[in-house]
Amino acid sequence: MSQAHEYTIKPADLGAHLFEVQLTVAEPDPAGQVFAIPSWIPGSYMIRDYAKHVVSIRAESDGLSVALHKLDKSRWQAAATNRPLTLVAEIYAYDNSVRGAHLDNTHAYFNGTCVFPEVVGQAGTECRVDIQSPDAKVARNWRVATSMRRDAAEPYGFGTYVSADYAELIDHPVEIAELAIGEFDVCGIPHAIAIRGRTRVDMARLCHDLKTLCEAHHELLGAPDDLDRYLFLLHAPGSGYGGLEHRWSSSNVCSRDNLPQRGEQDVKEGYRTFLGLVSREYFHLWNVKRLKPAAFTPYDLARESHTELMWVFEGITSYYDDLVLVRSGLITEQSYLELLGQTITRVLRSGGRHRQSVAESSFDAWTKFYQQDANAPNAIISYYVKGALIAATLDLVLRSESGGDVSLDDIMRECWRRWGDGEVGMPEDGFEAVCAELAPLDLEDFFNATVRGTGDVPLRAALATAGISYNLRPATGSSDKGGKKGAETATKPLWLGATVGDDAGRLVFRSVLNGGPAEAAGVAPGDVAVALDGVALTSANCDQRLKSYRDREKLELVVFRGDDLLTTTIRLAEAPEDTCYLAIDPDADEAMNALRQAWLQPA
Repeated sequence: MSQAHEYTIKPADLGAHLFEVQLTVAEPDPAGQVFAIPSWIPGSYMIRDYAKHVVSIRAESDGLSVALHKLDKSRWQAAATNRPLTLVAEIYAYDNSVRGAHLDNTHAYFNGTCVFPEVVGQAGTECRVDIQSPDAKVARNWRVATSMRRDAAEPYGFGTYVSADYAELIDHPVEIAELAIGEFDVCGIPHAIAIRGRTRVDMARLCHDLKTLCEAHHELLGAPDDLDRYLFLLHAPGSGYGGLEHRWSSSNVCSRDNLPQRGEQDVKEGYRTFLGLVSREYFHLWNVKRLKPAAFTPYDLARESHTELMWVFEGITSYYDDLVLVRSGLITEQSYLELLGQTITRVLRSGGRHRQSVAESSFDAWTKFYQQDANAPNAIISYYVKGALIAATLDLVLRSESGGDVSLDDIMRECWRRWGDGEVGMPEDGFEAVCAELAPLDLEDFFNATVRGTGDVPLRAALATAGISYNLRPATGSSDKGGKKGAETATKPLWLGATVGDDAGRLVFRSVLNGGPAEAAGVAPGDVAVALDGVALTSANCDQRLKSYRDREKLELVVFRGDDLLTTTIRLAEAPEDTCYLAIDPDADEAMNALRQAWLQPA
């Protein structure tokens, strides 16, 4: 049996944002050991070329230099030696996202994909990591939070940690900082949350709600056999949002204002957003981290791995993240319908849904979804949001047509039974095959239309079977996310036909939507609004200004394109009815109400 690979990582220079990483291989390849740094990180489907952050790299053996030759953008080969070989690298770390590595005088954070080279040909060997403290005085109260198994380290302490192999090593993000830590059990399994940021969080309530949430997830699929601990890493700055799933942890970012404060009892919108985030990352314990597409089994971290199933692994997860909130009792039924209405609104506002299917979106995640440009709203559809609507529709159709005997829960349990061990991934036709076996109806036309086609998902009819009305209205302004009925107005709101954003108070056209007034006027993405009808147009006054005009009225619009001042004529138009809100039908019959209760509040 090969001796373990010995890694050491130290935040060596906080001001220069440099980690020092050492790797000692006891039994290097006698032909010349090759080392590789991943090009992407599982869960984020874009080539990121982490090797570009290597500032310096060298090899040595018994204190003597060993020649190191770079083979390509992410691989190096050491000269042949029959002695233990040590690789030493400096890694620049200033990517403050859940996908990267970041080091400054407030904390150290890293994903293994960013800092730990792979010993090519020996990826199955055990890996030991000595996480060392920086020498700086500002780090005297820093602690270590990671789901990696401790070896010679105290809880939340510096020292040695161990992983079974390289794949596991890079699946444990590490946060080193002054941390607020809460601990709780879920079905007898130790869980914890470690928070970095200036917060005044009610830790007792947070741990209680996380426990409730996680237990509801376990009710669906049961605990994975190898889940013996779990850690939520949370960065809570003034603003921000995002998450990345791992097998024993997740790395999350949300605004500190979204966390519950002492004395608060209700679930405010911001806290609901946070709960939805961690719910999604937790559901990934099953869906994508263990139950995976065959294309990801095993991961090839040097190049893209294409699959048409991302709508299953991300879209279905995006369906269950909010659904579990209401099933657990953390949010009300009406609150859940508001969230679902917002998801519907996001899809309706994407003209790209009629040009790209979710199967295509899944396959092209690497080059389109994760590398969006200004034309993205016109050209692509998110497999997250439309995938969630497909999942909701499928769930309701199954429940209605089977008289409650079959649901999406049953489909997911069978998929988990077949492929949940992670050894053999789901084939491209696997999900639909399971549906064909368990469902009491032929779903081929449904999948052809919703997954491989570009038509709208028949959710209105599906919701009606649960006594829920599907309503559309125009957006009331740029901040209107949908989900709520909205105020009645005598005239329909007008729109510019563009997505806009704020740049130091200036109104910037982010995307120009096909068929809208801005496109007809010749406005281009990146244009900065100067004036409309001779009066300054800003991000603060835009919505109110539009209320001053009538449908089809022609107005002079002045913009900056770069440093060129351009004048054009824009003909305003009524905003489309692309904003959805859902409501419980007071005339729903007993069967509809029973279906809705079984869906949202299962026993």
